[in-house]
Amino acid sequence: MKKILAYPLSVIFYFFFFLTLLVFHAIQWVSLKIGGYHAHKKSVDIFNLAIMRCLNLIGTRFTVDNPYDLPIDRSCIFVANHQGMFDIPPIIWFFRKQHPKFISKKELGKGIPGISFNLRHGGSALIDRKNPKEAILTISKFAATLNKTKRSAVIFPEGTRSRTGIPKKFAVSGLQVMFRKMPDALVVPITINNSWKLFQYGNFPLGIGVHMKLKVHKPLPVNNTDPEVFIANLERTITEDIK
Repeated sequence: MKKILAYPLSVIFYFFFFLTLLVFHAIQWVSLKIGGYHAHKKSVDIFNLAIMRCLNLIGTRFTVDNPYDLPIDRSCIFVANHQGMFDIPPIIWFFRKQHPKFISKKELGKGIPGISFNLRHGGSALIDRKNPKEAILTISKFAATLNKTKRSAVIFPEGTRSRTGIPKKFAVSGLQVMFRKMPDALVVPITINNSWKLFQYGNFPLGIGVHMKLKVHKPLPVNNTDPEVFIANLERTITEDIK
């Protein structure tokens, strides 16, 4: 019965979702041209809130457990497991004061209204996964820019999303570069739960009534003295809380 109900609700969701993409593509363009970075950033924040409201139409709820007072004058490196594309809107909205920027595959930099525009113009990094050497160079430049502007990075070390919720092994090279280039940053581990359930039937219908949960673990200063051990501890902290 739940899956049957998911079909009409998914149609409603996708209608409003694609409408939101188109409307906010135009809003972002105008905001960037007229108001520059800060106006564009504000439009992106509201854009992602609107996506979350679209997800509310299929019964999706969001809970963020964050007992920590994260700085707004210091770069953060948000490190999280990755369960689906809708992991991103709550991160952008709930941590908007930290100006989160993403590392994404270059294919997402074109063809998706609203989303591609933000990836190209909002300060994120687009990498070619087929060219690891070039990808590391792009991440290095990205991290150096964030270190200078005191903005924050979001990195999913699994590289690709888990479609079952079971975490994949963390890749360490991108994180190591981030740590070297952002030595004064605060590392913020995040565990994401239940996001994968939105796609438990595939792209259509979507899972309904999903309670997406983000848990923020104790922020830590970057540790470059033994980065491999530091990353292993981060991975353990994040994955141990995956339900």
